[in-house]
Amino acid sequence: MAPPNPSLLPGRLLRRPGPCRADADFPGARIDDPRLAAVLSPDAPLRVLHEAAIHAEGPAWQAAHRRLLFSDVPNRRLNAWYADDGRVEAVIDPAWFPNGNAVAADGSVYHCEHGRRCISRSAPDLDGEPVPVATHYGGRRLNAPNDVAIAPDGAVWFTDPIFGIAMPSQGALAEPELAHRSLYRLDPATGTVDRMADFEQPNGLAFAPDGRTVYVSDTSVSLGEVPGFSPGAKHEVESFAIAGDGTLRDRRRFCVAEHGYPDGLAVDARGWLWTSAADGVHVWSPAREHLGFVPVSETVCNLAFGGDDGRRLFIAASTRLLAIDLRG
Repeated sequence: MAPPNPSLLPGRLLRRPGPCRADADFPGARIDDPRLAAVLSPDAPLRVLHEAAIHAEGPAWQAAHRRLLFSDVPNRRLNAWYADDGRVEAVIDPAWFPNGNAVAADGSVYHCEHGRRCISRSAPDLDGEPVPVATHYGGRRLNAPNDVAIAPDGAVWFTDPIFGIAMPSQGALAEPELAHRSLYRLDPATGTVDRMADFEQPNGLAFAPDGRTVYVSDTSVSLGEVPGFSPGAKHEVESFAIAGDGTLRDRRRFCVAEHGYPDGLAVDARGWLWTSAADGVHVWSPAREHLGFVPVSETVCNLAFGGDDGRRLFIAASTRLLAIDLRG
């Protein structure tokens, strides 16, 4: 078969360079605790960086390139928003129904792929096909890895629910080979995959700055949105202490989403947990105190901190990529 004519292929540009606008309908952040007032102004604008995605997910800041990577799952694209001029480009197109992404210390990027049901890795420049690095556990194929995070020690942790094989818009229908839905730890040096904990349907994933706590959301209630499935009971975030030997201890329910479910998570430099929900972004202290709320008119899917000073919160909100800047 002859190679495709380059003149007929789509371009990479999805948003032209130019300034972003503020969301005119944003009512401002709600401050429930004075500690949050010192960090987030109630008058801070909510900036619209990109529109017209189908399902924006997996934001991850790649500092060396000054860009925010994010997935558009049904569109089978990994996109990038560039801080220098505000343009958005498709940087991997087509991709294998990518969901979560994480940038390692060396600038390489790990992806959760629903299509190939694996964790894959790209070089920092994202040239070439991502290389699968975790495909099976115990000789059985993974379900559909959903979110991924890099621990302070460099290990790659990921969640593996069934959403990507239960929803044809998110991948392709398949029966799970594994009897469990789990959180895993991948050693990038050896390729060893360890099963760390089981859930109904694990989803979002984030570490405390010191690496001693990991947060994982369980969103099994969202199966009720999938034809042929019944909703589970979970719409919460759990926390674990990571012991010196690497095992997880002190499992507990950390918080519950009152509206929708906590799909994606991000932890800031203070150790505060920022959680997505159907009504916006909720902020929690490590002591499980609700500090405030950033209302968003679309369901928030995932979050990431980034920008040159790390004080910009990027929000993947269904069809849009948004951002709000912190004071500190």
